[in-house]
Amino acid sequence: MPLADRPRPILPLAIAAPASAVAGLLLTTAYPALGWWPMALPAVALALVTLIGRGIWSSLLVGFLFGAAFFSVNLLFTARYLGPIPWIALSTLEALLTAVFAVPIALAYRWMARVLPGAIGRLVLLPALVAGLWTLREQVVGSWPYGGFPWGRIGVTQVDGPFAELASWVGMSGLSFLIVLWCAMLVEYVRRARYRRVTTAIPSVIVLLALLLVPQFPTAAAGSLRVGSVQGNGPAGYFDQRARNDVLQAQLRATAPLLGERMDLLLWPEGGVDSDPTTNSGTAAVLDDLSTRLGAPLLVSAVTARGDAYFNSALLWRAGEGATQTYDKRHPVPFGEYVPDRAFWEPLSPDLIGLIGREYTPGTAAPVIDLNGVGLGLAICFDVIYDDVVWDGAQGGAQVYLFQTNNADFRGTDENLQQLAFARMRAIEMGRSVVNLSTVGTSQVIAADGTTLAGLPADSAGHMLTDVPLRTGLTAAAVIGPAIKLVLGWGSIAALIAVGLAMLVRGRRAVATTKTPAPEGTGV
Repeated sequence: MPLADRPRPILPLAIAAPASAVAGLLLTTAYPALGWWPMALPAVALALVTLIGRGIWSSLLVGFLFGAAFFSVNLLFTARYLGPIPWIALSTLEALLTAVFAVPIALAYRWMARVLPGAIGRLVLLPALVAGLWTLREQVVGSWPYGGFPWGRIGVTQVDGPFAELASWVGMSGLSFLIVLWCAMLVEYVRRARYRRVTTAIPSVIVLLALLLVPQFPTAAAGSLRVGSVQGNGPAGYFDQRARNDVLQAQLRATAPLLGERMDLLLWPEGGVDSDPTTNSGTAAVLDDLSTRLGAPLLVSAVTARGDAYFNSALLWRAGEGATQTYDKRHPVPFGEYVPDRAFWEPLSPDLIGLIGREYTPGTAAPVIDLNGVGLGLAICFDVIYDDVVWDGAQGGAQVYLFQTNNADFRGTDENLQQLAFARMRAIEMGRSVVNLSTVGTSQVIAADGTTLAGLPADSAGHMLTDVPLRTGLTAAAVIGPAIKLVLGWGSIAALIAVGLAMLVRGRRAVATTKTPAPEGTGV
């Protein structure tokens, strides 16, 4: 390869380093509360430009600065009550993982230019590999360590944009991939002047048209469910001052206006019952009385105990029968609802770790319950950010989703709006209505296209009584989403390895050719 055609950094490190931090800060504006969805595009493009031509150590630095700038702002809500230590620890961990996965992206830029230097390689295959590696990073951050934390995904930024409907075909990971793919294609088209022709722009135009024009995957209307949902605004936070059953009483007061109304189900949020009704006869009697007076079952949430194990549970409660069906939260929050490897972490921060006295056990039940033949898909709080919970609900027959959450520990931050964006994107992705109900807000009833049917503001008690549309039929994302995620993620790392091996083979052949003596009589 001629020296002039070898991969080299577009930006010197002295410029790339601060530019990567700017890209991270720019990306935060695409998430609520600002929610400027178009800003994801220049943020991703700038982040990629800072990695082009970089070596391992400089790409680690650039990737870390991007991740640190992004996550330190995006996850600032974690410092609301517990102070800076959890915020710094989580942001730093996510930034380190971002740095590690910046290296494969930088290698893709270096290696693909040597192995496939033509227009297709540069303008199509290279961007596809880069987008796959970016998606792999999102998947790893969302699954490791201790179950991961898939919070800052590119796909969720598009909930208010024109690209959102494509999530119903390819899932959240697929949407992230396509957005990064288009950004990477645009970067390559701009920087490759010799390939800048109308015909070579066709692939990027096709991707853009797919993002803009593909409609939401159709699902079928199946009637409606009349749901009363109550946001009690009680003292549900970890550090809120409260007496026994104060949260329960707040929920009962906010429910009182619904007495006498016809409904199929009353929904309360996560932690709306602050004692275990499966073992506390007094609490059970209160719920029985409420269900009787409403003439409808309740879907409530409480901490339940079975033997020595504790669960964050959703309970379908019927008068005189108690909890007839139960779903236990699949993804308890590490260092929030349990402490992994407590013996290691507690000596490092005994005051903070000591606050978490009860260890929640992950649930194993399917996230769907049956209400008189209607499938109710469930997710408790941060469960909503995990693909497996939502996919399994759809596969299990969910016709509507009921998400119970408690945002009291994050009052005054953007956390509740960011979680709400996940709930709205799940509605689009699965083609189902969603009732996203919080103890303290923001609570909304969301249609299958992501629009808001009813809502309650944060930090106020209130109720909603809504005829929530039901839908049947699985979207493409519900059926092939897991396969897309696997192919995009691990397929990209396999492709990078194959490109690396091809480059090694080419290099050895080139060395062997230069060492072969010229035949006699050639004049060399």
